[in-house]
Amino acid sequence: MRLLLVEDDRGAAGFLRSGLEAEHYQLEIATDGQTALELGLSGDFDLILLDVMLPGKNGLEVLREWRQRDIQSPILMLSGMNSVEDTVKGLELGADDYLKKPFAFEELVARIRALLRRGKDLELDPTLQVSDLALNPNTHEVRRAGELIPLTPREFALLEFMMRRVDRVLSRALIEEQVWGCRHDTITNVVHVYIRRLRDKLDRDYPTKLIHTVRGVGYQLKG
Repeated sequence: MRLLLVEDDRGAAGFLRSGLEAEHYQLEIATDGQTALELGLSGDFDLILLDVMLPGKNGLEVLREWRQRDIQSPILMLSGMNSVEDTVKGLELGADDYLKKPFAFEELVARIRALLRRGKDLELDPTLQVSDLALNPNTHEVRRAGELIPLTPREFALLEFMMRRVDRVLSRALIEEQVWGCRHDTITNVVHVYIRRLRDKLDRDYPTKLIHTVRGVGYQLKG
């Protein structure tokens, strides 16, 4: 398994390299955000360990750009910042797990193994399932109660984004940033329009409604 470690503290990076290579992982190291971004875009890593505090681009900026450019490698964020807001931000931007420093090396290895197992499970069956709604990211098929539901590419992208964050309340700004790749400073109803389209296709003819509006906050796909 080939891992990318992004860590600007060379002492910590050396310690982690020694330990992870002893666990039979192949390791490549980046010590700044720009180098990490370029290496990650190669898409050749089975898992990425990403520190938040980096020179140049910080870890959250790197993470955002990787996910916007469809890098699917599992990402484990490492951070000495302990605020809940930082953790939530990282997870909302697409991190798969978050480990606060200082951490025990054994816990790091356990989390790496768990993420790699999860990735293998997704390779065997990539289908996302929420209640009776199923989405296959490989075939771009969406079914509800077994019935095939045609979606446009943007509708599909929005639904996939929400299904990967089931039960979370997602703000309009976050959806615009992650699904449209931009963030508007002025009020726009593009997200509302596409949410309405999804409701018409996915909820209207079914007794159980999956897409909900949280007034003043955003939208939620409930399982």
